[in-house]
Amino acid sequence: MTFNQLSVKTCAELLQEFQQLERFKKVDKVEFSGVGGRDVYNITAPFIDEGHPVVVGRVEERHSEFSQVFFFSCTDDIWSPREHTHTYNLQDPFMTHVHGELIFGGVEIITAADNPNMIISWVTQFYRGINIDSLCHFASGPGTMKDIRMIELQDGRVGVFTRPQGKKGGRGQIGFTIIPSLADLNEATFLDAELLQDQFVPEEWGGANEVHLLKNGWVGVLGHIACFDDQKNKHYYSMVFGLNPYTMERSPLKIIAVRDDFPEGPEKRPDLEDVIFSGGLIRKEHGRVELSVGVSDAEAYRIELPDPFLEYEAQ
Repeated sequence: MTFNQLSVKTCAELLQEFQQLERFKKVDKVEFSGVGGRDVYNITAPFIDEGHPVVVGRVEERHSEFSQVFFFSCTDDIWSPREHTHTYNLQDPFMTHVHGELIFGGVEIITAADNPNMIISWVTQFYRGINIDSLCHFASGPGTMKDIRMIELQDGRVGVFTRPQGKKGGRGQIGFTIIPSLADLNEATFLDAELLQDQFVPEEWGGANEVHLLKNGWVGVLGHIACFDDQKNKHYYSMVFGLNPYTMERSPLKIIAVRDDFPEGPEKRPDLEDVIFSGGLIRKEHGRVELSVGVSDAEAYRIELPDPFLEYEAQ
């Protein structure tokens, strides 16, 4: 399969294509304890650390943006804070593995010097270690840049996805670059990454949330595409696309999950009701994946879906 010349599509157009698909899905709420009644959402997919499954999640009071990131372990289908484990004053955690190391990160909010309740900026922070207990800070992204993700490529180099905003990226565009190793990561890596063209119209935005190395050397990108409606309500959808990191050939975006896939429930604010945040996915047997998401900035779910990356491995 060769992808034809790409044409940018709006959220509404991608949503219309998505709604025409027939899918078999299985949905489960992820239950948490030990967080004092706070919400847990925007979780990662489960991963193994020291032989045990772990999930990382954003933990927050319902009416606050000041969150912590907890590492959770599971007993009898209930996830509770991992014992003797550091928590981080971050939002929207993510993790991957590069050159045998665990890479963990999240978004640190920056407040005004004269008003600790006023958020004026944010910075993505990165930590690395052989396991959770050995994590040490090693890099910071540029101010106001979220959705920075890394992946070890088939040739051993490191692919870096970025998401500039403002003069270069508008409301948020995805960039990509390759560096020889993590030792070569610096501010220019984030600022000079090449933007992937024709992914979002100027009024909309998106970002990469997790990246998977596919068996043919392509990367499968799990992310989000988002927009405002006329009432300034936000609409976030889980999307994917495939990218050849060496030639920059890529597939069109496609939506794989929406808020209506999940049961009705609470939302952090009315303008966030139609929001899901792609946390991560696990590829399973028989052409299925398990996608972990935050829902309405208040809850966490997993949904089993057809594997959206299979078509990219046919390249």
